[in-house]
Amino acid sequence: MNQALTFMILGTEPDALRELGGVLAAHKRCRLLPHSGNEAQFQAAVSHLRPSAIILAIGDSLERELTLIRQLADECPETMIIAAANDASPDLILKSLRAGAREFLRLPILMDEFEAVLARTAEFTSRRATFPQDLGRVMAVFSNKGGCGASFLASNLGFALASTGASTVLVDLNLQTGDLGFYFHLEPKFTLTNLIENLAQMDDALLTSLLTPYSRTLSLLPAPRDVDAAIGVQAGQIRDVIEMLRKRFEYVVIDLGHLFDEVTLAALDSADDILLILTMDVMSIRSAQRALTVLDRLECPREKVRVVVNRWNKKVLNLDARQIEHFLGMRVTGFVPDDFSLVVRSINMGRPLVEEHPLSAVGAQILQLAGLLAEAANNGGEEMRIQEMKVAPHRNGHAAAANGHSGALGARNGTGALAGEAKPWTSRLRSVFHRN
Repeated sequence: MNQALTFMILGTEPDALRELGGVLAAHKRCRLLPHSGNEAQFQAAVSHLRPSAIILAIGDSLERELTLIRQLADECPETMIIAAANDASPDLILKSLRAGAREFLRLPILMDEFEAVLARTAEFTSRRATFPQDLGRVMAVFSNKGGCGASFLASNLGFALASTGASTVLVDLNLQTGDLGFYFHLEPKFTLTNLIENLAQMDDALLTSLLTPYSRTLSLLPAPRDVDAAIGVQAGQIRDVIEMLRKRFEYVVIDLGHLFDEVTLAALDSADDILLILTMDVMSIRSAQRALTVLDRLECPREKVRVVVNRWNKKVLNLDARQIEHFLGMRVTGFVPDDFSLVVRSINMGRPLVEEHPLSAVGAQILQLAGLLAEAANNGGEEMRIQEMKVAPHRNGHAAAANGHSGALGARNGTGALAGEAKPWTSRLRSVFHRN
């Protein structure tokens, strides 16, 4: 029962807030999280920070405050709600409990009563921690050839998913050359290395302080600033970071580098969806085919790979979608049309294209892709998989991968988490590239 408990308080009575804040700040087991006094911002902060408990000091606006308790109880069932008031009448206590509060605290505070409420808060928090958690969907955006627009698509896909109201975090794992902040006109204060250094003591408040917010539902975790820090990042750390993020966000979108190295493989291991990006040139299509071969040899099931053609323009190679799919041996999930001037303008402005021009051909296709991925996430990936197999039943000799198997990347429980111990990445890569 020595766990740290995080609290947020709200109310219209300054004296009540001052008393509650003073008691919480002075208690060694409590941590008071800062927030705005605005109700809408308070609710958003609660959803994001997920404190152990909320103390709502009830004043003169009883009906509005009871409504707020109901909303918070519905939106944040993992957070304990405590009502507090000078009026401790049975009628008020009953109304607050019926609205969704789990405890009632009399003001001025009686320390024995406060300690009892604190003990029940710790018990509630501990009990909630043992419940199964819904894990977020991890989407890795990858191209094994530079210049295909993977970072552009990752940033816009992240914004598109977040625009639905889903909590989303963009992770830049292009460690040595990544600059996702540029796509949002952001200059992050902290990076991936800061988060790794603090993983052992990570809580929601610390995580929020280390991420760079773009909107209420979209945050960014940038790549390290210097090469030395990037070289020090290890596969195990990446797995830990991804698993921690997927417990706190509905979507984790990862922008990967262009090599099958330790970091890339760790992210691909953890991903539920792999978006393989290519463009309309021969070298890019050949690189995508090679990437699919490597993924097959690494025992990555084909059903979690989504091929996306960026800068789609049939006139460039005079190839249609069916020919590209036949060459790759699988269906193309999305075709993002070519609009060089609009894309460059959005990048130079540091604003996602789907935010500035959602009705453009490019914006509409990215939004459609985000919708397909979100639908697949809600259906456990089954609906998109069935569509792929109907359109492209041929797999160029990869039927075993398409049907799934119990390899290191295939043994999953629908969340992208490994069911068993994976082979060391070095031996797996060596077996791929040294195979005759």
